Amino acid sequence: MNYKTIPEMFFSVVNKNPDKNILNFKSDNEWIPINGSEILELVSSLSGGLLSLGLNKQDKVAILSNTSHKWALCDYGILCCGMTTVTIYPTLIEDVVNFIINDSETKVIFVEDKTQFEKINKIFTTCENLKSIVIMNNDDVADSYDYAYKYDDFIKIGRNYVTKSNISIEELTKSVSGDDLLTLIYTSGTTGMPKGVMLSHSNIMSNISAVSTLQKNLHNESFLSFLPLSHVLERMAGHFFPMAIQSKIFYAENMETVGVNMAEVSPTIVTCVPRFFEKMYDKIISGLNDGSDSKRKIFNWAVNIGKDHTSLVHAKQSIPFLLKFKHKVADILIYSKVRQKLGGKIKFFISGGAPLSSRTAEFFSGIGLTILEGYGLTETSPVLTSNTPENIRFGSVGTKINNVEIKIADDGEILAKGPNIMLGYYNNSEATKSVFDKDGWFKTGDIGEFDKDGHLKITDRKKSLIVTSAGKNIAPAPLENALTASKYIDQALVLGDQRNFISALLVPNYDNLNDFLTSNEKDSLSNEALADFPDAIKLIQKEVDSSMKSFSHFEKIKKFKLLSSQFSIEKGEMTPKMSIVRKKVIENNYDLIESIYN
Repeated sequence: MNYKTIPEMFFSVVNKNPDKNILNFKSDNEWIPINGSEILELVSSLSGGLLSLGLNKQDKVAILSNTSHKWALCDYGILCCGMTTVTIYPTLIEDVVNFIINDSETKVIFVEDKTQFEKINKIFTTCENLKSIVIMNNDDVADSYDYAYKYDDFIKIGRNYVTKSNISIEELTKSVSGDDLLTLIYTSGTTGMPKGVMLSHSNIMSNISAVSTLQKNLHNESFLSFLPLSHVLERMAGHFFPMAIQSKIFYAENMETVGVNMAEVSPTIVTCVPRFFEKMYDKIISGLNDGSDSKRKIFNWAVNIGKDHTSLVHAKQSIPFLLKFKHKVADILIYSKVRQKLGGKIKFFISGGAPLSSRTAEFFSGIGLTILEGYGLTETSPVLTSNTPENIRFGSVGTKINNVEIKIADDGEILAKGPNIMLGYYNNSEATKSVFDKDGWFKTGDIGEFDKDGHLKITDRKKSLIVTSAGKNIAPAPLENALTASKYIDQALVLGDQRNFISALLVPNYDNLNDFLTSNEKDSLSNEALADFPDAIKLIQKEVDSSMKSFSHFEKIKKFKLLSSQFSIEKGEMTPKMSIVRKKVIENNYDLIESIYN
């Protein structure tokens, strides 16, 4: 793959595939395809619309929207006239959006709907460089403002501009170089205002090229896209990468319809976060608990057969005949039915954004659904390491990809070098300087280690390390992963910095907890009541004790409190990529935490 820029890649693919239905979305219960020729015309018109407003090469244009085919088209429209895309999560509050628009010097913003328009309209006069707003769902509110456009009207303006100016957008792209700024992605950050990560065309293209070599014969695949395109993981793995390998992309209607949409379009590759797999696992187990004893026994037998089979496959050992036979029977009875509900054609899932538990990975692998866990950051475009279908090791994030270097610093921090490493943080030279060492290695902020075969294991975030009052250094991630392996614990936050023992805030799996209570002839309870119910606390205590068996005495959870609601983005307790914001959770539960230690 020798493309130097995203526009070069884009025009090459759509010109080669004029009749292919590349982008697909659902409207009025019908899947609507957009072929290469249509995409070319729409993207050229979007570029023309931006040029008609007097924008120039490397000007900043933002997208504030959930994932959709229009998000993809707008991104290519921005990039194909040499401008820079600024991505903004639709869940961000006005103050943060205001900061991003002003910091990036955004001149035009595409917004999803009236709700997002009103968010921007409130702050429009405070955004010094912002000229125009384009409403992607064509809401009539645009007609009331001279700086607002309906998406369809903007397309017409752009089309007319291209025609009258007699310009070729494809010719314009030839002035775009690999060193040009492709995108600003503002990190969600756990403290303060976010930082704008600068990624060039070369950064992204180098990552696409390296990732494309991880699996042979990837071509004409079908991707289902539903994670936020504002985040670099989906932007690369579910947007640029599928286009580069000339594949189809289907856009899920929303997060709630992902399962239904998978069954409808039968994707071969889907990018997910661990939370998706955990919910799927819980749903399968919950459905099983509602079935007969014989059904549960057959399922558990099949899962165990799958684990035994998978462990030998991954170890590249021969499979005994009897195990082969049992595995075939289990596939007919169980595995194939689960896979069919997900469309029946999945080659593999891609997992990133947060650690994937070994329990979850083993379960899905055992039923014939491969999850390829990788590792990277926004600052690394993003992929640094990845498992491959031929080389999977549970509990690891795989081996390093081509063209990057990785080493472990003396303090355990993972350091990286390569063409995928960001240009720096926009308007923030001090922050940029702080994440590179004197030899130019990027400091990831993650603690990790390599095994003897070169598989990387992430053990914790450097800044998350807990130092007890006794001076013991404790990584919370392994403890939290062990706790959430229980079917009765959904989320966990381990505490104890500068304290004399380790504690935890736990969010129960309310459904499973109530199932346990009712099976023991207890009444079903509300989430609030469960958090204080003695029988529930007793059960969770058993689960905590069991999960702590392999840890040292000073690492073990001594006390815990149950929470009545999940950590959420709305409360600022989780980032859009579903990472827990430790500081915010602690802040929101300060009194409860103090009660643990008093």
